[in-house]
Amino acid sequence: MRALAFSALAACAAAPADTPRDYEPEMWQAGKDVVWVPMARERVEKMLDLAKLTPEDFVVDLGSGDGITVIAAARRGARAMGVEFNPDLVAFSRRQAQRAGVADRTQFVQGDLFQADLSRASVITLFLLDEINLKLRPSLLALKPGTRVLSNTFRMGDWEPDATETAHSGCANWCALYLWIVPARVEGPWRSADGELVLKQQYQKVTGMLGAGASALPISDGKLTGDELRFTVSSAAGGAEYRARVKGDVIEGSVAVNGRSRPWTAAR
Repeated sequence: MRALAFSALAACAAAPADTPRDYEPEMWQAGKDVVWVPMARERVEKMLDLAKLTPEDFVVDLGSGDGITVIAAARRGARAMGVEFNPDLVAFSRRQAQRAGVADRTQFVQGDLFQADLSRASVITLFLLDEINLKLRPSLLALKPGTRVLSNTFRMGDWEPDATETAHSGCANWCALYLWIVPARVEGPWRSADGELVLKQQYQKVTGMLGAGASALPISDGKLTGDELRFTVSSAAGGAEYRARVKGDVIEGSVAVNGRSRPWTAAR
């Protein structure tokens, strides 16, 4: 991937229709939303490690620059698409993918990252800015639960990452990597054999109540990891641990009480 940084310097840059084959991108060159800074190969590989990338994944790199992340993902057997506004960088990336022998598993699209088709993505990679990430956040949260979103250095406002990795000592710039896993949408009331489950959700964090009326009990340790929901309900009789998977308007899983497990479901 490329690193894109510091939007105060960014401007729309006119590019020639025919890119010379000896074109080489220049650090800090202007782009539509941000300027271009190369991302270190070691950071790219660490980002894909953090994503737990598999050959079954489809990666979309938004602002793909020189194509390094797309090509690295393809080398691991995944399919990958880069979205880049600068046509010179798009042409350069295609040549680099050809040289790397991964052209059949890569695609580079010239276009606006805010208009990109993310529907096939299981992994999204970013090296943009906090404010650009925030503009993208609604589209990212609307993706299929379980989609992994990774960013070098820049965060998502109050959407806290599910995992963080910081480079070892000696890293001077752009040293943090962040992973978010798109959570299922569970806010609202659900019916279950254990009583009404009313959930409140802030991204992957879940709170709420289970039961009826005055006997309703608060849930604790509520967490979504993609479509996997877990929470605990404590009472005088002990704690009940719920683990389930969200499938649209149904939640299916189990509840463990005093070492015994039984099936559990809830529905909208």
